[in-house]
Amino acid sequence: MKRYGMVIRVKPEKLEEYKRLHANPWEGVLKTIKECNIRNYSIFYHDGYLFGYFEYTGDNYEEDMKKMAADPVTQEWWSLCKPCQEPLPSRKEGEWWAEMEEVFHLD
Repeated sequence: MKRYGMVIRVKPEKLEEYKRLHANPWEGVLKTIKECNIRNYSIFYHDGYLFGYFEYTGDNYEEDMKKMAADPVTQEWWSLCKPCQEPLPSRKEGEWWAEMEEVFHLD
């Protein structure tokens, strides 16, 4: 299992819309997340930033992320979420959410 942390800004005028979307996520999206070996997924908000955390339990992260990105229901969900988000300028090429480095963990 590998833990992932990621960050992105949320547009101030879109915060309530983003919260509304995530208060009632689509079953198809949740199903795909689980099928792609993601567990214990949370998104937190503070001061204009969204922080995402999840645990990946599979053995081929890149393939699972490709599978998720190819899912039509997930693509439609993302089309609603992406206008609410503003990627960080410091993100790596190809990232939407900027992946974070884990610097501490305690079980």
